[in-house]
Amino acid sequence: MSLESVRAFFSTNAPDLHIIELATSTATVALAAEAHGVEPGQIAKTLAFRVGERNVLLVARGDARIDNKKIKEALGSKAKMLDAETVVALTSHPVGGVCPFGLATALPVYCDISLKSYTEVMPAAGATHTAVKICPSRLAALVNAQWVDVCQPLPAA
Repeated sequence: MSLESVRAFFSTNAPDLHIIELATSTATVALAAEAHGVEPGQIAKTLAFRVGERNVLLVARGDARIDNKKIKEALGSKAKMLDAETVVALTSHPVGGVCPFGLATALPVYCDISLKSYTEVMPAAGATHTAVKICPSRLAALVNAQWVDVCQPLPAA
C-alpha cells in the first residue's frame, strides 16, 4: 500500500520521477548507499518526531546526526522520535521506507540544510527496497517543506 501511495503521489505531482526498486533491502543508510553506489550522505533519511503537541517529519542527509539543542531551537520544543508502530500509522510507510511522499496523514515536513551538500539525494519511496533520485530543492518544494538547521556539523574530511 505504501509504495502505491508514493507512486500515486509522483504520478500526480512529479510524473518525471521514477521509483527505483531493488531486490535487496535499502532499509538502512549503509545498505542503501551500498546498493545504489553512492556516499552515505547522499541517502536522504526521513525521521519522524513528536515535537510538543505535533508530529513532524525531518529529512536529513544519511550521515548527519540530529542536534537536540538545534532541533529544540528550530522547532520550538524538545523532539522525541516516534516508535515504529506510530510511524506506520501516520505515514503508511514502514521504518526503512519512510519518506515525505504519499503520506497517510498530512504532516509538517522539514528538510535539514545538510541535504544541500548534494545536487541529488536519494530518499526512500515507501518501501524498504525503494528510492528516488531527486534534487534537494525539488524534494522540499514537492512536500512543501521548510528548511532548518538541526544537525550536528559534519567532521572535516
